[in-house]
Amino acid sequence: MPIEIKELHIKINVEDKPPAGNPGKTKQQEKEQIIAACVEQVMEILSKKEER
Repeated sequence: MPIEIKELHIKINVEDKPPAGNPGKTKQQEKEQIIAACVEQVMEILSKKEER
């Protein structure tokens, strides 16, 4: 016999506090890491296209 869920309650807590320390420096580092990861993935895609 299948179970039917008629209601689903989801509760989350979101805090908008920057981490302790120097928040501007960490945000810049995070941004640079994301950009580096994106560039790496794009380069991999381009190299795969050249192999074809």
